[in-house]
Amino acid sequence: MATKDPREPFTRISVQEAKEKLDRGEAVMIDVREPHEYVEVHAKGVRLIPVNTVINEVQQIREFANGKEVLFICRSGQRSALAAEFATAAGLDDLPLYNVEGGTIAWVEAGYPTGD
Repeated sequence: MATKDPREPFTRISVQEAKEKLDRGEAVMIDVREPHEYVEVHAKGVRLIPVNTVINEVQQIREFANGKEVLFICRSGQRSALAAEFATAAGLDDLPLYNVEGGTIAWVEAGYPTGD
């Protein structure tokens, strides 16, 4: 279930909630892991923007989102939370931001689509 901590600029959601948002066309997903992790396995349809580059890639994120909600995913949910913080600090505060709890590990375990 989605949870919002007022101290965080994002909402925490499960992989199931993320998949539902993607299926409804409400959101896009950004994978913030490193390229070598991404090539091993990634959720279908994500865009790779490593966490250490997010702050400089807000325009790319904004264009990819095209007004939709932005879901950040990593391996387990830690780096994606940091990426959402970076995106907010860089000015991406006009779109709803989400951290996918459990990350790619939970996505794969749930049997959701992977690859391009």
